[in-house]
Amino acid sequence: MPRIIAGFLRAFFRLLYHSFAWSYDAVAWMVSLGRWNTWVESIIPFIQGSRVLEVGHGPGHLQVILARKGFPAFGLDESRQMGLQAFFRLNKFMRPKLTRGRAENLPFQAESFETIVSTFPTEFIMLPATLNEISRVLEPGGKVVVLLAAWFSGRGWVERAAAFLFKITGQVPSAKNQYQYLLQPFLVVGFIARLEWINLHSSRLLLIIAEKPIKP
Repeated sequence: MPRIIAGFLRAFFRLLYHSFAWSYDAVAWMVSLGRWNTWVESIIPFIQGSRVLEVGHGPGHLQVILARKGFPAFGLDESRQMGLQAFFRLNKFMRPKLTRGRAENLPFQAESFETIVSTFPTEFIMLPATLNEISRVLEPGGKVVVLLAAWFSGRGWVERAAAFLFKITGQVPSAKNQYQYLLQPFLVVGFIARLEWINLHSSRLLLIIAEKPIKP
């Protein structure tokens, strides 16, 4: 049964990110009980420098938040539909810096960015090809910030129901795991990585913070 659910979810999210991209915001709002943008914005304090790349920018909400906070970031996404949504959202008040591409082959020069961010990415973020490319375009001492998962901690019946749904669909790591295994792909590539927990009102977030070492 878990494999069937996982397979269904992969197909669902693929459609949601491409053919049904127009419904992405509504779905995100519903599954997060309206907290999605608050969760996404939680990564801002971890950003360093001014040269920022968002991998998997989706409909562009974080791009808008970054721009308004003084980080005119670049964004990359492989979905044409998400690229269009993000472009029109950003184009209202700034010139978008978006490109279509895959994280396993980033179209940027080496050591171009001080921070690379990704929020709620799929399994592509753990691929060696992705992490090697991220390391390549990140300057020494640069930082990777990945908002990996969120779940509800409130005691209201709606939040408890949402937490149960997140659990059975595998959208958050199991409470039985120690979580440290999530760092292994980053460590193998050479990053110095740690887990970071953020407690918000009635929800909890799990982030990976990874730094590219400065060579002596």
